[in-house]
Amino acid sequence: MSVLSGLGNLGLGNLEGADVFGAEKEAAQAQKAEAAEPKKPTIDDFVFDKKYSCPVCYKEFMNPTMKGNKAKMIGQDSDLRPKYEPIDPIKYDVIACPHCGYAALTRYFDKITPPQAKLVKQEISSSFKSLKQVRDLSYDDAIERYQLALGNAIVKRARSSEKAYICLKLAWIVRAKMEALDIDLPDYDEQVSELKKDEMELLQNALDGFLNARQTEDFPMCGMDEAMVDYIISVTAAKFEKFDVASKLISGILTDPKANPRIKDKARDLKEDILHMKK
Repeated sequence: MSVLSGLGNLGLGNLEGADVFGAEKEAAQAQKAEAAEPKKPTIDDFVFDKKYSCPVCYKEFMNPTMKGNKAKMIGQDSDLRPKYEPIDPIKYDVIACPHCGYAALTRYFDKITPPQAKLVKQEISSSFKSLKQVRDLSYDDAIERYQLALGNAIVKRARSSEKAYICLKLAWIVRAKMEALDIDLPDYDEQVSELKKDEMELLQNALDGFLNARQTEDFPMCGMDEAMVDYIISVTAAKFEKFDVASKLISGILTDPKANPRIKDKARDLKEDILHMKK
């Protein structure tokens, strides 16, 4: 007899053959299957909306911000661009006010003087329309935000180092977009060609800016010491075959007792690369 066989007399015959612990067994099996199949990470695992107060218009807003130590670094380009997975934190290094259009790299956002804020209001805020508010930034979204930061830096007459650093990081973003392109796109070659052109233009601006800053500003610069800045200038100059500039700065790095050993190793590698490029 079934433990529920008497329910038929009550008109509940459909329950007579029910498994007393069937629901628990199904839940346990589902939980086991879920544990066996790891949960895929979402954008919310890496990025959150952080509240900021704009130093130009004084309004509060939310800006997509990376959670600390969530992305895994998997490598580094010769010009020190870090490469991460499964998300690129470099996309999230611009804070942009959606109300007035003021934007800057995170390290510079609050470092704006009243005269600079006045210039931003006159040249940016007066004609600014809107900024797409999204947490999961595409490379195109990131490029737009970096361009806005660069425009603000120009308008507020920022130091050469700040403008150079924005150009360098924007070049990294353009390079990352190029690497992420689907090779099966019908216009893949055309897109790569255009992006490469944009990257080189940005690197040229970064090179010019850092060279000027090196003559007019003190270190540390953009959070970097002299050896690191000189290395970035060297590796970028080498891309444009300005080997005299690169070689002179590399020599300085290698003889600098305060230079980080890691930078010295990279400088030695670059020195060898330049010798091969000259052949």
